[in-house]
Amino acid sequence: MYTSHTDVEPAEWADHHRDQLTADVHEYGGVCFRGFGIDAPKILERFASVFVTDLYSENGEHPRVSGNGRIYTPVFHPPEERLLWHNENTFNPSGPTRIWFACVRPADEGGETPVADSRTVYARVPHAVREPFERKGVMYTRTYGTGLGVHWRDVFRTDDRSAVEDQCRAAGLSYTWRGETLHTSCVRPGVIAHPTTGQPTWFNQAQHWHPYCLGTEMRQAVSAVFDEGDLPRNCFYGDGSVIPDEDMAEILRVYDEAELTLPWAPGDVMMLDNLLMAHGRNPFRGERRLLVAMGGMITYPAVEVRP
Repeated sequence: MYTSHTDVEPAEWADHHRDQLTADVHEYGGVCFRGFGIDAPKILERFASVFVTDLYSENGEHPRVSGNGRIYTPVFHPPEERLLWHNENTFNPSGPTRIWFACVRPADEGGETPVADSRTVYARVPHAVREPFERKGVMYTRTYGTGLGVHWRDVFRTDDRSAVEDQCRAAGLSYTWRGETLHTSCVRPGVIAHPTTGQPTWFNQAQHWHPYCLGTEMRQAVSAVFDEGDLPRNCFYGDGSVIPDEDMAEILRVYDEAELTLPWAPGDVMMLDNLLMAHGRNPFRGERRLLVAMGGMITYPAVEVRP
């Protein structure tokens, strides 16, 4: 953790210490900057731009808050529910190597952003559970337009179906239309090697997509409304076979043991290596305002690990 110096502008200070900060992120997976006063979109954009030249402006999952689309707010998730750990954009063919969270206003209670080292998760997941993820990858299936989750118009940022289809093909997504509903599927890596350190990391969002991880009540409610093939989100091994519930329970156990949580304070920033550190969100009460930036884009299959 770094503590602010009141007489130094955050971006200028970060530029002067960029090499050391980059080394720290590669070693620890992330760095927390306490009290740096980074509490507005322009300030966060200047700070993040010290480390990358390609801040991500095409993320349809996060609401934008800046005019140029480079700064977001976190994805909506009911405040009373826990958002499980995940690395950003693992279900896409490319994504950010860096992600920043800036605290404008911490929640009255809870609302922390817990993190878990993906290298630790990889090492602790039992080999029998890990091996098919490495060998087969993960198939993600998604149904947009069911009334749950983000609509395809918001994710693809267009009303034009042909433009949606162009984006699907470019991203390697298989797609079908069912009236107003769009169904997509793709296969992505389950494990990748970090492009700088070469270390293998657990890098998938099975715990966000697998029905087991919804919890008993939510799983029963969703199953009562949707057939398995029409669930808003689902995942399988890359060959289409089922990922057992007991394997997902083991993965959740490992994440829970690897979790690290720091409380938010106004002006704090957390910079994570998105390939090395997963993040989540604890339940909260009261108003909570965070800003998000992403950048340092990479193609994930280029660093995929296969046994």
